Amino acid sequence: MIQDEIRRLKTEKKAVILAHYYQDKAVQDVADFIGDSLELSKIAARTDADTIVFCGVNFMAETAKILSPSKKVLLPVKEAKCPMAMMVDAPSLKKYKEEHPDRVVICYVNSYADVKALSDVCVTSANAEKIIMNYKDRKMLYVPDKNLGIYLRDKYHLDIEVWPGFCCIHNNLKIAQVLEMREKHPEALVLIHPEAPLKVLKQADFIGSTKQIIDYATGSPAQEFIIGTEDGILHQLQKKNPGKRFYLLTSDLRCFDMKLTTIEDVLHALQTDTFEITVPAEVMAGARRALDRMMEMS
Repeated sequence: MIQDEIRRLKTEKKAVILAHYYQDKAVQDVADFIGDSLELSKIAARTDADTIVFCGVNFMAETAKILSPSKKVLLPVKEAKCPMAMMVDAPSLKKYKEEHPDRVVICYVNSYADVKALSDVCVTSANAEKIIMNYKDRKMLYVPDKNLGIYLRDKYHLDIEVWPGFCCIHNNLKIAQVLEMREKHPEALVLIHPEAPLKVLKQADFIGSTKQIIDYATGSPAQEFIIGTEDGILHQLQKKNPGKRFYLLTSDLRCFDMKLTTIEDVLHALQTDTFEITVPAEVMAGARRALDRMMEMS
């Protein structure tokens, strides 16, 4: 009944529902599009929807608003926030820039709009490598995820300073967990998100974004995989690969902020137009420049 009412309201309000891969499977199943945060925002900008319901965390809804300023963007749960995005703030970044004017600021899309607005270019976990290599001869600062920045600095011997931020889920992964799971599943390939510590990433058979992990597992002839990212990914992995087996690297891979949104919250957002996301015009303009630069380089 809830799904039927959501479908009715979507049509009535000319709305589109976006769900990140880390959302609960019931929310994923009611969504029009499922994906990584930036890809979802780009999809929403291309649709003729008047309203975007973004099932994720608040920086994702902000990004959707920046790319679709004329559309109403709703975040079903106001409290759904990303701890990593909260680890860098605009005043601190502004101070850093004043002290290090020679460094190009590379900003992970997992950040707030006012931080994006102070940055030279945004990146995602999928395109960070390609975009950073455009600046390989420059001094850089990577914000806010230290692990992804360290991974690319180590891989290409780049001059990158990293902000001391991290994903609370991926940052806790340990080598011992990889070794234990390899012993339990010796035929399985290990696929890990680049937000994990470098020493853990060096144990992986494949390093990639959420979508890249799904695509790799789907295209691989291997039948078993150990997955080093948030457990919401398992729903799409299993739907796309019913004959393959997937094992979480650890049972702790669960983002509670991502799981705050329920299907009831999606319905409530459509019924009441809550919670609407707004971004100040001057912030939106700066953030849009950094996002546009990224899309030009992607």
